[in-house]
Amino acid sequence: MAKRTRIIEGTWNCTSCDAKGILARHKRCPTCNNPRELSGDESDFDFGDVDAESGKSLREGVTDEKAVELANAGEDWFCAFCGAANRGDHPRCKHCNAERESDSKVGPRKDLSGPAPAPAPPPKKKPRLGGWLFLGALLLCCFGSCLYSGWSNQTHDYPGEVTGTSWKVAVVQERFTRVEKEGWADELRQASARMPVNGAGEIAGVENVRGCVERQRGTRKVADGTERVCRSKTRKVACGTEEKCRRRDKGNGFAEEVCEDVTKYCNESYEDCQNQTRYRNEPVYARRCTYDTHEWRKVDRREASGQDGAPRWPALQVGPQDRQQREETYVVNVRYEDDGVKEQVLEPKTESEFLSWKKGQGVVLTVTNGGEVKKAVPR
Repeated sequence: MAKRTRIIEGTWNCTSCDAKGILARHKRCPTCNNPRELSGDESDFDFGDVDAESGKSLREGVTDEKAVELANAGEDWFCAFCGAANRGDHPRCKHCNAERESDSKVGPRKDLSGPAPAPAPPPKKKPRLGGWLFLGALLLCCFGSCLYSGWSNQTHDYPGEVTGTSWKVAVVQERFTRVEKEGWADELRQASARMPVNGAGEIAGVENVRGCVERQRGTRKVADGTERVCRSKTRKVACGTEEKCRRRDKGNGFAEEVCEDVTKYCNESYEDCQNQTRYRNEPVYARRCTYDTHEWRKVDRREASGQDGAPRWPALQVGPQDRQQREETYVVNVRYEDDGVKEQVLEPKTESEFLSWKKGQGVVLTVTNGGEVKKAVPR
């Protein structure tokens, strides 16, 4: 595709008299006649904005023959003696007539290949005093919480005394009883029952399977034909051409712009259709049967409770097919002094633990600053 080339002229600002927008063809300021120098902002040319879509410069291209000749003269060089800017094809400084040295400096070039720079963000507002106060309060709260957590977990030992004990126990009598249940035929395995001996060694058994009938056990998915399913999608397609441009800094206040027509791509909507299998739920049937088995069932329960002494378990008459289950709850009340008289309730888990506590007995309690009792040991 054919390329189109233009020369774009930049502008510079004089730092001596603060003149703005001076055309690059002027090596001296038209206002104060000072030469353009390498230092400061005088070598920073402004080439104007570009179109966001095409990248084409919004400035008109240079058509003046002298300006075009200046643009093609090569990058500017700066005199080592007076600092003035000179055309790239001049061997002597136009300001002081000094010869161009082999190490004479040239102006920096801008990278004009990318998109135009984004506008600078607005200056951040200074935080208000209220914001600083809130931040300080938040930090103080977090720091204080950490300090409190560490302090509250510190422990101390305190002497105490058992002021009383109490207990509540129960004996539950269960009997291995023949019962009737239902189950799925494919899960039932015939097995003879075995009665317990001294409340153990029993087998429930599966006997006398009978009365099997068809019942719905669940559902399953089965294919029920096909259906056409379409989804809307988009894709990129060629839709003509569009102009795209790029610029290159020539190092002398001018930029070369090259534009060409490239293929343009647009989003096209289309329907993506496929045949998919349709499913339906179908009931699944199986045989449900009645059968005989055994299980433990409660036939009696006796309770007892008391204070300050060993628990007295109630008695039950247990048959050969019976067993006993025990239930127990124990409480030990302790008084100790920690910035005043305090009460603590201990709950031993077993009878042997409970029997290690007696009314009037001394005890040492390990307590945190937060008031949590970590340990209690009888003395």
